Amino acid sequence: MEDSSAILCQISCLKDMLDQVNEEMESSIQITREMESEIVRCSEAEAALATREAELTERLYASQFELVGLAAVTAESRKSVTSTEQELRSLQKKRDEIQERMIRKREEFIRQCLEFQRGIDQGEGERLQSLLAEKESLEKEIDIFTKRNHALQSSFSTALKEMVKDLQDSGTGMAISLLL
Repeated sequence: MEDSSAILCQISCLKDMLDQVNEEMESSIQITREMESEIVRCSEAEAALATREAELTERLYASQFELVGLAAVTAESRKSVTSTEQELRSLQKKRDEIQERMIRKREEFIRQCLEFQRGIDQGEGERLQSLLAEKESLEKEIDIFTKRNHALQSSFSTALKEMVKDLQDSGTGMAISLLL
């Protein structure tokens, strides 16, 4: 019996040890489950962070693309400004040349006008005076001819009226003698 009690004692000891191992195993399983749960949470967080990283990378590339586009537009704008400035200088130069030409032509015109006036004052004035005198003479002749023409028309009209009256009178006398 002693053997059986020793065996029972050993079995009891072994059972206690087995219970202790089972508890430790359950504790280890619980820790493992917690670790797996933590791993799943970490994986989800890692996936969320990867998604966020992809979004940020996409924004970065879009910003870089936009920045490159803006740089290109800036470069083209600078070229356009330079070209416009050159064109403006060219137009200003042409304007200055045209103004200079106009000033020269105006001065030449003034000079020619002054020469013309001097010519009129010196020799052309006499010619102009003779032409004006001739004009006045012709206007007087026209006036005289107009008066003569008016007088002739008046006398012709009077003579014509007298002839008509004479014809009417002689016609009345003839008509009376024919009636008698």
